[in-house]
Amino acid sequence: MERVTLTDGLLHQLFDVLSSPLGSIVRSLSDLLSPLVTHSALMVFTADASGGRLQCAGDPAVHRGVRGLDLDQLRRVAGGVEGVQPTALRIGDAERSALQVQARNGSLLVITDPGPLTDEQRLLDVWNIVSLHVQEHADEAGPDYLRHARSSAGVRLQALGEIQDEYSATLDGILAPLRAGRLSDASARDAAIARSAAGLDRLRMLSGQASAVAQEPATLAFARLKEELWSAARYWHVELEFVEPTQGHHPVPDDIARGARAVVHRMILRRVESPGITRVRVQWDCDGVQLVVHVRDDGEGGPTDQEALRQIAEQRVQALRGQLSVISTTGWGAELSALLPLDPPLVGRSTAAIAELRPREKQVANLLASGSSNRSIAEELGISENTVKFHISRILHALQADSRAEAIAVLLTEP
Repeated sequence: MERVTLTDGLLHQLFDVLSSPLGSIVRSLSDLLSPLVTHSALMVFTADASGGRLQCAGDPAVHRGVRGLDLDQLRRVAGGVEGVQPTALRIGDAERSALQVQARNGSLLVITDPGPLTDEQRLLDVWNIVSLHVQEHADEAGPDYLRHARSSAGVRLQALGEIQDEYSATLDGILAPLRAGRLSDASARDAAIARSAAGLDRLRMLSGQASAVAQEPATLAFARLKEELWSAARYWHVELEFVEPTQGHHPVPDDIARGARAVVHRMILRRVESPGITRVRVQWDCDGVQLVVHVRDDGEGGPTDQEALRQIAEQRVQALRGQLSVISTTGWGAELSALLPLDPPLVGRSTAAIAELRPREKQVANLLASGSSNRSIAEELGISENTVKFHISRILHALQADSRAEAIAVLLTEP
């Protein structure tokens, strides 16, 4: 297939998309794609876009009416085959035309009410680049990514809400014929039985999908870690020992699994460079409430090792609302333990708003919450006071705060 050359203008726009915060990347992508294909809304269903798999920009009716589980089913039917194909989505009571764009990494882009597509290959190329960028953020599992992923882990809650809606619809469907006075008892019973059977089948399917949308068994998450480490272990002089989770059937949210793998991976990468280490032992366990991560080596140990390991893991563990313990005794090696809660935290008022801010605005928000004046913020960040005022006005708008004091109060109450 002939490859399409990206123009300078498109490259500049693509740079703007990739430099956007993950929470607003879909809106930027919608603006970029509008000249290629007009649309009423754009939906992204990725491995981990912003810690939640479904994001939408455009027509609010589409956002309200689309079901994440239905998009997941579209992706499953596509079977991971890269390409662009027409499809249809039922949104509310209406069926609307759409384009389904599947990236190489399995991420799905859905464009509703599409106009004429001027360049299919260019659309696919852009989506491949953007979806890979999002995936790299997820794979890196940096503290900012993990913090936002935990706070926006409502995808699983949304999936449960969809099951609840389906359950209500099933009950209504069963009760309707039973309440209908024009039906005989036998006819009403037959209709109710038929609807209940169909509803139960649908609920079973949705429950299975919801379980797979944003989580995986602890054994599978651990297997991914082993695969990642074994691929690099042939270049190391240390022996890796893995202890499988004893209760590996418990599901682990995707963001927790990624964060745990990132902590272990980076600790081992750091430790293999230290003299005297010949063995590293990695153990996971999960009781359905928290994921327990233990990593121990046989190095020289000591205070220096302890501080280095804490710096490697602390920010990621804190971002996941976890607890970290690092012990390093001279002559006995180092041991890292992390307890990572599986349930997402209660979402504070400013969580989603902060996710929409650009990196500089987040810096200003942090300094604002610490009580710094505009002049102090300007000096700290090396920008003008007018620029600080502009950023603060954006922060006030994002937090829906009427004053500086209210914004600070909201930021300080964020868990």
